[in-house]
Amino acid sequence: MQHKNITGDSFFCWDGDTLIVNILGKPSAGKDAIGEPRANQLRVSVKATPENGKATDYMVRFLAPLFGVKVADIEVVFGRENVNKQLRIKAPPRLPAVFTQAAPLPDTKT
Repeated sequence: MQHKNITGDSFFCWDGDTLIVNILGKPSAGKDAIGEPRANQLRVSVKATPENGKATDYMVRFLAPLFGVKVADIEVVFGRENVNKQLRIKAPPRLPAVFTQAAPLPDTKT
């Protein structure tokens, strides 16, 4: 049975104040960078080589300051050793521009 993609047609969605992001990773890139969304994934390139999840760990360390969170606030839901991955980012105080151009902010009503 295939799991339903929680983010639908977008590369991200909100679960309360947690940001869920689908990533298409590109390890061994020339530079660390957030690319353009591609279908329902966001391209993220990192210089690290893909061995035993090291590129994913490096990617989390690269992304944390861009969202204003600690590394511990980013959970790799799946794909630690795969280019297709999903991250859960706990209450990010800021978002890279690609997010603000793409979609709605979280529903903060309680």
